[in-house]
Amino acid sequence: MPTFCAPDGTRLAYRTIGDGDPLLCIPGGPADARYLGDLGGLSRHRRLILLDPRGTGRSAVPEDTASYRCDRLVEDVEALRAHLGLARPDLLGHSAGANVAMGYAARYPRSIGKLALIGPGTRAVGIEITGATRLELARLRKDEPWFPAAFAALEAVSAGTGSDWDAVTPFFCGRWDDAAREHHAASLPVNREAVAHFGADGAFAPEATRAALAAFGAPVLLLTGEFDLNSPPRSTAELAALFPDATLSVQAGAGHYPWVDDAGRFAAAVSAFLG
Repeated sequence: MPTFCAPDGTRLAYRTIGDGDPLLCIPGGPADARYLGDLGGLSRHRRLILLDPRGTGRSAVPEDTASYRCDRLVEDVEALRAHLGLARPDLLGHSAGANVAMGYAARYPRSIGKLALIGPGTRAVGIEITGATRLELARLRKDEPWFPAAFAALEAVSAGTGSDWDAVTPFFCGRWDDAAREHHAASLPVNREAVAHFGADGAFAPEATRAALAAFGAPVLLLTGEFDLNSPPRSTAELAALFPDATLSVQAGAGHYPWVDDAGRFAAAVSAFLG
């Protein structure tokens, strides 16, 4: 697996899949990028360059834990772009990785071609997703056999009286079968320090980021699943409104991993946007 050197000397790894114009991909978590796979066959249209964030996958653990902060991770993306010698590559961020991608767009707007935010996190711009919003969305799954136990766990989490996120997991997938269980397990962060420091004090500057994104001229795709509790369509639409040139796409029947729920539909939507 190829590596490059981050600004602070940490050795970071990435993998490349497919051919065509490059697409830099930032996973959520922070977690090993392997769970992204080939993004539902998007690698047939683009050369995917999948970054393992510091302290995950094959990337080294940094000496300074403060470098796990979201705003600091932006510089790792810039170092990868420079390492590859790319002028204005397209950029894709999933989940928490969308916060990094938005930070990059705010700091390096002239270094991006197009921006795709998949199941995007919204902490970078201060959009809060309430428990009531998640409960309302969860009720759409009331006919699922697993619904009663999962909804009870979600109600407890939302009320602050429970923390059984494992029981809530089915809500994050468009279908809850063995393949979904295996994929979700592979997407979970392993490095708890990386997760703990990702949103530490100073990691986000919502007002400044909003102002920068309001001036971001490149096209932006915001794609989320119809059932995505992490990135509800309503919150993703609010995020889309911050960009001058945004396309909102809600993938029917999908959860937080739309390329797993319907690979063909996902790859077609993203490749059509990227052109």
